[in-house]
Amino acid sequence: MQPRNWSRRRTLAVLGATLAVPLGAAALQRSARQPQFVTWQGESLGGPAKLMLWHEDEAFALRTITRMRTEIERLENVFSLFQTDSEIARLNRDGRLDAASPDMAAVLTASCDIARACNGAFDPTVQPLWRLYETHFRLSPDDASGPAAGEVDAARRLVGYDNIDIDGRKIRFARPGMAVTLNGIAQGYITDRIADLLREEGFDNTIVDVGETRALGLQPDGDPWNVDIVNPLAPSVIARSVALANTALSVSGGYGQRFGRSDAHHIFDPATGLSANRLLDVAIVAPRATLADGLSTALFVGGEEHAAALVAAFPGIRASGTRLDGTVFEA
Repeated sequence: MQPRNWSRRRTLAVLGATLAVPLGAAALQRSARQPQFVTWQGESLGGPAKLMLWHEDEAFALRTITRMRTEIERLENVFSLFQTDSEIARLNRDGRLDAASPDMAAVLTASCDIARACNGAFDPTVQPLWRLYETHFRLSPDDASGPAAGEVDAARRLVGYDNIDIDGRKIRFARPGMAVTLNGIAQGYITDRIADLLREEGFDNTIVDVGETRALGLQPDGDPWNVDIVNPLAPSVIARSVALANTALSVSGGYGQRFGRSDAHHIFDPATGLSANRLLDVAIVAPRATLADGLSTALFVGGEEHAAALVAAFPGIRASGTRLDGTVFEA
């Protein structure tokens, strides 16, 4: 059996697209037709991805992994900002989609629902801010001060989830220059999609990490899956572990992607146009990864004072986070 703890080390992992099975043990297990773990490690939306399938038929598990990789690639063609011909790239370029895919319509609808519930702390239309910061620090990597206040204000005026018009499969931006990023929720959606397909295939003791983490059932020995969360102040150190059983986990933190030599990072507060700085990280456990993904961003932006209300508003979720002084809260 594989190690019992599953590490959330997004900023540390160097993962290759390989299948890893302990060969000696696997040969013995195949002869007895005993279940075993078959593991795939690769990428999804630019981040590390991993599947662990517990099954007695290794060949079937490998074929299933191939099908899951095909589905991940299909969804990347919908949500990837780095593919110039992806669906989200076309939406941002043209300001509209007249025949959006069901996946795009579902994720944008869920994004706006979460944005309304969290009073805009999570907002999928912050992409103009990301573009501004990325361009500024690409051209001036040694400038720690960041874009000028006027530039930030101009980008922030393009932010507003209520300016997305969704009518079935028709999606339109109300203002020219708007753009969306679904990086704060699409990884959760892809994780849910893969987990749901695996459950349909009969995998009941499985853990999926396609940007976010979702556990199907328990570990084969009946214990929950334990997921490690790194210390944001010392990313080589494990700070805490979260137990998952038929639940999902999302972790949001500004340490994952910073701009140049500044303190600016990729999670923006739509109200200010600046990087959110109230917390070091937030972890949300929820029934599904899509919800956990959106809410972890919302709480990271909104701050600890909103944790109790968030937990009350969304039954079945748990929240924890790291304060600026390194202490941890739970709700």
